Formats: sequence, C-alpha cells, structure tokens
Amino acid sequence: MKVLWLVVLALVIASPVAHAITCSQVSSNLAPCLDYLRNGGTVPDACCNNIKSLSNAARTPADHQAVCNCLSKVASGSKGFMSYNASGLPGKCGVTSCNR
Repeated sequence: MKVLWLVVLALVIASPVAHAITCSQVSSNLAPCLDYLRNGGTVPDACCNNIKSLSNAARTPADHQAVCNCLSKVASGSKGFMSYNASGLPGKCGVTSCNR
C-alpha cells in the first residue's frame, strides 16, 4: 500500500480552498478507480475525472494531509490493489506533479 501514498503525492497540488476535504469525498472520488487498481486495463474516464477533481480540491497543506490520511485508511481496508496500477494512475490521468 506504499504505492498508494505515491498516488496521494501525485494528486495533491497546493493552492487555497474554502473547506477541508473529508474521507467521504476521497473514498467517493476513488470509487470509479477500484476496478482498475485491482485488475488493470483501461482507466475509466470517471476515474480520471475524479482524480483530477480531488487534485484540484486538495489545495492547502491541511487538505494534503487530509487526503493522505484518508487514502491510507482506504488502502488499509482494500485488498487486491496492484501496486503498478496504483503508481501509474496519476500519470494516466494527467496528474503528474506533486511539487506544484
């Protein structure tokens, strides 16, 4: 599940936001990605759209930490993620920079 942390880092981009991101939002955004994370294949459009939305929503350091904590919880409760699918997901969705 360490690879899921890499996904988190790639999803998080800094800038201001009006409210904190909740674990419910993170889980909801990842839902369309679960089949891809487990089985590979083509990344669904809904998955990439949600990854981009999550990236855009995580704008403050507090949001970044919230996303990391929530993804850790999701990862620990999910069986069967393929690490190479998880590590490649941000790039396949066009979310590639964790330094911006």
